[in-house]
Amino acid sequence: MIPVLVLCDDFWHPAEIIERGFKSLKQTDYSFDFCYTPKDVLTPEWVKQFPVIVCAKGPNRLNSANQNGWFDEGVTEFMIPDFEAYVKEGGGFISLHAGNTARDKEVGWGPFVGNIFQGHPPRCEIDVKITGKHPIVDGISDFVIRDEHYAIEVIDPNAIELFRTVSASGGDQPAGYAIERGKGRLAALTPGHILSVFENPSFAQILLNTLKWVRKAA
Repeated sequence: MIPVLVLCDDFWHPAEIIERGFKSLKQTDYSFDFCYTPKDVLTPEWVKQFPVIVCAKGPNRLNSANQNGWFDEGVTEFMIPDFEAYVKEGGGFISLHAGNTARDKEVGWGPFVGNIFQGHPPRCEIDVKITGKHPIVDGISDFVIRDEHYAIEVIDPNAIELFRTVSASGGDQPAGYAIERGKGRLAALTPGHILSVFENPSFAQILLNTLKWVRKAA
């Protein structure tokens, strides 16, 4: 089994949804290690055992019980430059839903994942429109989900768009992209607030394709 580190749990995005979502995937290739408080768990040495990291939590929220900052210079062992090095040295990284909620460039997470969060309307029906030709969306047709409709500004010029999301209240938004970084790969997917999104066969396949692509198996 291929070990995948899943960072999850913040005030607005409880770990239960992410855990249930990943466990609902019909697959036998991966084992998922869920981490709720990365500030006190992650070290450069410990992270080396994982070929893929998924971040499904707010980038600067410690956990669901503590909304203080996650990155604390001199305290946190694994900082944003360490994530950057992890990818450039060959690691795979997925920024999933809440992982894409950096509102500015100050902390440094937005430039790392390649986008800045703009906000979202109330939960609504969303059309997912496949726009790219890429292994992550190979064989996937347009589909519909009900979710939070994230608006992001993609700031990485090397991002390859995979799909967009469209809704009456949220407009037309970039929602999935892939980036080659040094020896590694990074992908961002904005859907994933509620369990039914993970249970949607098309999104589940996109997520499995993304896991495969970022670890350079595709």
